[in-house]
Amino acid sequence: QVQLAESGGGLVQPGGSLTLQCEASGSNVIFETMSWYRQAPGEQRELVATIATGSNTYYAASVQGRFTISRVNARNTAYLQMSSLKPEDTAVYLCHGSHFGVNFWGQGTQVTVSS
Repeated sequence: QVQLAESGGGLVQPGGSLTLQCEASGSNVIFETMSWYRQAPGEQRELVATIATGSNTYYAASVQGRFTISRVNARNTAYLQMSSLKPEDTAVYLCHGSHFGVNFWGQGTQVTVSS
């Protein structure tokens, strides 16, 4: 059974940086796409960034130029490097993997941007 596990969240001051990691286990499945979503309290879940196996990427306008998504296919691991963090980036960040139309989700990691 495929499982996704996020790590790297925490408390950071505005303007700071964090790197999140999403590691897949339980299978040798290579996800066609791996994505990061986030959900703030009382808000809908939103797509932050996506990366395909060919390394094509997509970013939400709100994070373009500040966040970088990457992946290591051999390790089935994705990363989200976040810089110039703002209080509005505060949310639970969730990893998502898609394989032949089947969606896999991690449990999420909390990112709090506050002074």
